[in-house]
Amino acid sequence: MAGEVAPTGVLLVDKPGGLTSHDVVSRTRRALNTRKVGHAGTLDPMATGLLVLGVGGATRLLTYIVGLDKTYETTIVLGASTDTDDADGTLVERADAARLAAVTDEEIRAGVDELTGDIEQVPSTVSAIKVAGKRAYDLARAGEDVVLAARAVTVSRFEVLAIRRREQAIELDAVVDCSSGTYIRALARDLGAALSVGGHLTALRRTRIGSFDLSGAVDLEHIAADALLPPADAAALALPTLTVGDDEARDLRHGKRLPGAASRVSATPAAAIGPGGTLIGVLERRGADLKSAMNMPEEQP
Repeated sequence: MAGEVAPTGVLLVDKPGGLTSHDVVSRTRRALNTRKVGHAGTLDPMATGLLVLGVGGATRLLTYIVGLDKTYETTIVLGASTDTDDADGTLVERADAARLAAVTDEEIRAGVDELTGDIEQVPSTVSAIKVAGKRAYDLARAGEDVVLAARAVTVSRFEVLAIRRREQAIELDAVVDCSSGTYIRALARDLGAALSVGGHLTALRRTRIGSFDLSGAVDLEHIAADALLPPADAAALALPTLTVGDDEARDLRHGKRLPGAASRVSATPAAAIGPGGTLIGVLERRGADLKSAMNMPEEQP
């Protein structure tokens, strides 16, 4: 309606299984009656858990959220491989029962240790990585051979919480802390390959992105404007902050530098918080000065 203030902020959603991240974006657009909604980091349809959405002008913050480290809870099945490295794929190979039975708990934990730390990882062929301008998963589904280059990622924690031995499988419950760009499906695949029994993912739940935690998320039925984190609060969870006065806020919005202000922040990018707790923008270092890399719209609720 005319005269209504468009909602602006960051929304934490607990995505259910069976929906794409875009499905959640679409539902949020309808619930908040706005087209300007984006997300920071895709979750596969099979996956559940934390999806961070930007609404209105706060979509500008997503650039600074998407690269934060993440935590996942997962279940890995050893003893079978699929063409997607998860339970949504087609079975490719099943391990010999005797070989699977010979895998010890110690070997599993040793394999997990090898996949912990700074590692080189080849993403799954059904990832969203672009190859010659097209998504890898689109190429794979079209029957094309997809060859993705290994990339450096950091798995700071890969902890096995439980090991369950089934008739034709070994199930592992695990928690993973990792850098942005890490594929948990690829960890399952590579662990299974290292043990010569194959492996794939059967459950995945994202519980954390940086300082954004699943405990603060709403389900799809409770998406509402009052569930939005104000832009300044969200920025403070993602970035170092700098409090600025009226004059500095005006200068930043006009594209001017803050002379000698780099020493006032622990690192950049940093969020500039103005009078009244308003997010002015995100700052970057220019020698000893600070300058806006992104300014928020002034018309904030």
